Amino acid sequence: MTEFRMLSYNVHGLRGGPDAVARVVDACAPDVVCLQEAPYLLRWQSRRRRLDRSIGMVPAISRRTGGLAVLYRPGIEVHRIGHHVLRRYPGLRVRSLSMAALQVEGLPLLVACAHFDPHPGARLHHAGEAVDRLAAFAAENPGPFVLAADAACSPGDAAWRLLTAGLRDAAAEHPWGGSATFPAHAPRRRVDGVFASGDVLVRRAGVPVDLVDPADMAAASDHLPVLADIVLGEAGEAEEGRRPVGG
Repeated sequence: MTEFRMLSYNVHGLRGGPDAVARVVDACAPDVVCLQEAPYLLRWQSRRRRLDRSIGMVPAISRRTGGLAVLYRPGIEVHRIGHHVLRRYPGLRVRSLSMAALQVEGLPLLVACAHFDPHPGARLHHAGEAVDRLAAFAAENPGPFVLAADAACSPGDAAWRLLTAGLRDAAAEHPWGGSATFPAHAPRRRVDGVFASGDVLVRRAGVPVDLVDPADMAAASDHLPVLADIVLGEAGEAEEGRRPVGG
């Protein structure tokens, strides 16, 4: 059994400063961080490198297009990466999907990161495209997979329903901490999530209100992070199946 912690975080271009974001990430102690709205404009590379150093993590993939990044702790192996620009819509921001095939203590795990558009039509198409791209990546790199996304919508929206038609909403199934993720200063909506394939054993997922100083979360970004604890390996599935999860 291998326990694994994943953080999904829209960092709002580091407008709250990399130090505030680093304090949030450090408090969560994740194995992998999926960032949305990573810096992509002026001095974007140096600003991302400063954040990487601050949190002591290594970029598996950090592309300007789409403002996404997937970072991992030293000791995890990266076997393959993929980055796809999703369908472009005139007048809307370019969206993309980043994916990494990892080995965690010898066990495979595919991690994907996405940020969908506020426009309902574009968002629905991008959600479907991301699911198809992830399925194709998983076919070439067998293993369980998780998608960390700023879905730009709440449960019940067509794009969210499309995601959960084939993937499991980790925070809905095994809630932990807070639920709403936006806006950070007075959260009212759950627009960020971690979505898992059926062979991923989720222990708990949600906004880590018991781990992170609320002032740091409010200062770091306009979104709150979503933290998910999962278990890899058949032994973990068997053990967890004999007792309640989410505690």
